[in-house]
Amino acid sequence: MIRRVAWVTTQEARGLDEDEPLALAGLRRAGIDTAVVDWDDPAVDWSDFDRVVLRSAWDYPERLAEFLGWLDRVDAVTDLLNPPATIRWNLDKRYLAELDRAGVSITPTEFIAPGDPVVFPAGDFVVKPAVGAGSRDAASYGPEQHDVATGHVARLHGSGTTVLVQPFLASVAAVGEWPMVFFEGSFSHAANKKVALPRAGTVESLFAAETNRPHTASATQIVVAQAAVDLVSAHLGTPAYARVDLVRDDDGGYCVLELEMIEPSLFLPYTDSAAVDRLVAAVIGRDTVRP
Repeated sequence: MIRRVAWVTTQEARGLDEDEPLALAGLRRAGIDTAVVDWDDPAVDWSDFDRVVLRSAWDYPERLAEFLGWLDRVDAVTDLLNPPATIRWNLDKRYLAELDRAGVSITPTEFIAPGDPVVFPAGDFVVKPAVGAGSRDAASYGPEQHDVATGHVARLHGSGTTVLVQPFLASVAAVGEWPMVFFEGSFSHAANKKVALPRAGTVESLFAAETNRPHTASATQIVVAQAAVDLVSAHLGTPAYARVDLVRDDDGGYCVLELEMIEPSLFLPYTDSAAVDRLVAAVIGRDTVRP
């Protein structure tokens, strides 16, 4: 029986997670004692909680070694969502290559490891680190900016990270992305977002500015997103929560831009209240949810 839950954030993210007020209210309605705690707070005894829910620890990419150690410590004394194996797999965006090999449609992506030759696609393109969150250290470039982009790649390589280079799809600027949210492996709801990715610049805050609105997912979108979640579920177990970000490729089809299972925003303010109930059920187990 789940009675006490840790809702994990980081000091810099406090007050910035739009999902948090709705989710906490839902958990408390279900009779769950819920505490909002920073992942790096040394005073927290994680064994005091029946379940630890990783939600807005958005500074983990810059503190990766410390964060991985924290995962192990928490996993040793209580139940962590999502599980550490899932989080570790999802930390590195080279998982996109695995989705691609399994037949899941992804955004065309070149993975450039330190020491590999750097080749950019024709037209506009995006450079991002394999380990990152909130579009930090990601930027878009035009065909006249290869020198600047090469410097960006070199800086990321200098920190030992693999770099992703993707074409800047025309549809992203026009209509944005579609976050597809899943609880316990089943589709819950969708939204539409436009991200203000800097042009040959950097995101200075925890995440890039977004414009979000509700969206009713099409059957085709659900099929593409479900294929990504099903692949993870088959290999690592069904995630309590997952978000698949879809975009349209230049042929008009839907493809996966990212699959988020660490601390994804769930776009709860942009859908009906039943989504909160589904999240609560995924977090604490359906048998403990009270009417």
